[in-house]
Amino acid sequence: MSTHCDISCRSFAVLLAVAAASCATSFARADEPWQGPPINYRTATANDAIAKLQAKLDSGKTWLTYRPGQGYLKSVLKALDIPESSQVLVHSKTSLQRSKISPRTPRAIYFNDDVYIGWCVDGDLIEVSSVDPKLGALFYTLSQERVTSPAKPRFVRDKGQCLACHASTRTESVPGHVIRSVYVDGRGLPVPGTSTYTTDHESPIEERFGGWYVTGTHGQMRHLGNALVTDRFDPEKIDTNAGANCRDLSKHFDVKPYLTPHSDIVALLVLQHQVKMHNLIARAGYETRLAMHQQREMNKALGEPIDQMRESTYRRIKSAGEPLLRYMLFVDEAALTDPVVGTSSFAKDFVARGPRDSKGRSLREFDLQRWLFQYPCSFLIHSEAWDNLPKPMLDYLYERLWTILNGQDQSGRFDMLSTADREAILTILRETKPNLPMSWRTEN
Repeated sequence: MSTHCDISCRSFAVLLAVAAASCATSFARADEPWQGPPINYRTATANDAIAKLQAKLDSGKTWLTYRPGQGYLKSVLKALDIPESSQVLVHSKTSLQRSKISPRTPRAIYFNDDVYIGWCVDGDLIEVSSVDPKLGALFYTLSQERVTSPAKPRFVRDKGQCLACHASTRTESVPGHVIRSVYVDGRGLPVPGTSTYTTDHESPIEERFGGWYVTGTHGQMRHLGNALVTDRFDPEKIDTNAGANCRDLSKHFDVKPYLTPHSDIVALLVLQHQVKMHNLIARAGYETRLAMHQQREMNKALGEPIDQMRESTYRRIKSAGEPLLRYMLFVDEAALTDPVVGTSSFAKDFVARGPRDSKGRSLREFDLQRWLFQYPCSFLIHSEAWDNLPKPMLDYLYERLWTILNGQDQSGRFDMLSTADREAILTILRETKPNLPMSWRTEN
C-alpha cells in the first residue's frame, strides 16, 4: 500500500484533470456512477442465469412449455432449478403488475440463490430479478402470451424502469432487490401516512411481513402478515393475533391457481436474509471496481506504477467490506423468541442444496429456535457473485474473515460469535469452499 498522501500539491491538478475526463467520457449521474465506466450497467453484456437460459433457448438446446392458467411459470422454474416450495405470496400493490395484485389475488414469488421469479394470476408477464456475478441485480420480463414455433419465448431485459425502485438507499445505492413491509387496505394499497419498513434478518419480527401472507407457526411472536388495515382513523392498529400461526390460507383467497397453498415463513426468513446479502455483495463489487478504475487513472496521470494501491482505494474497499462482513456473520440478527416451523417442504429442500463438510455440517442448516441458521455465516459465500468479487475485495474479506474466525480480531465487534461458532464456520469453509487463500489451509 502506498504511504504517500493522495492529495498533494502536485496531484491536486491531476485530480481535476481526471475528474474532468471522467465527466467527459461518462453519462452517469453523480449518484449513479455505476452507469459509466468501469461498470457500464446498461451496456455491459449480462452473464447471469437468465442470459444463459436465453442462449439455450435461442440455440434450441432447451425450451419452455406453456400451460394454460400458469403460462410458462412451471417450465421457467424447472429450467432455472427453482423449487416450487420456495413460493411466498405478497398482496400489496408494490410491483410492476400492481393492477393484478390484491389480497384476493396475491403475487407469487419463487427463488433460489441467484434468481427471483414473480408471477400473478392472469398476469401478462413473468417478472424476473436475477443476480449477475459482476453487474448485480438485473431485471427481465417474459411475456405470458403463448409463442408458437418457430418463434421462441424471450426474456426482455429492463435497463431503466425498474431502477426507479431498485436502485436507492433501500438497495445499498446499487441496482438491487427490495423486501418491504407495509400497511395495506382491503384493495392491497399501501395506506398513506403509515410506516413502511425495508426488512432483512436484522429487522424486529414485529415489523416484518406487512402486505404478505405467512404460513407457519411462531409461538407468541407477532408480525404484520395476514392482516389488513380496517381502522382508517388508526391504520397501524391491526389485529396481529388474527394473522399469527396461520397454517391455511384458503380462508383469505382461492389457493387453487397457485403451485402450492403455502407462503412458508421459513422461506420468507431466508428471502429477507439473502436479498440484502446480494445487495451488499453487489455494493462491494461496484465500490471496488470504481475505486480501482479511478486509482489507475490517478496513477497513470501521476506517472506512478499503474497498479500501485493508494490509501484512498483501501479505505473504500474497507468501507464496503466491513458492512458485508457484519451482515454475513449475522452480527446484528434479530433473535427469535419462539421456535419457527414452516408448512411446506422448503426447509428440507433448501438444506439439501448445500455442500457439507466431513462431519455433515452445512451453512444452510437451520436453527429456527433462537436464530435463523445454526452456523452464523451466510450460505451466499458459496455463490458465483461472491466468487466474482474483484480480487482486492476478496483478499480483504478473506483476510478479515480469517482474523475473526480464529480469534485474532479483538475489536469486540464480532463478540456475538461464540468460540464454537467460529470453529465450526472455519472448518466448514475450509472443507467446502474452493480457492481459499493459502493462509486458510494452515493451522491457527
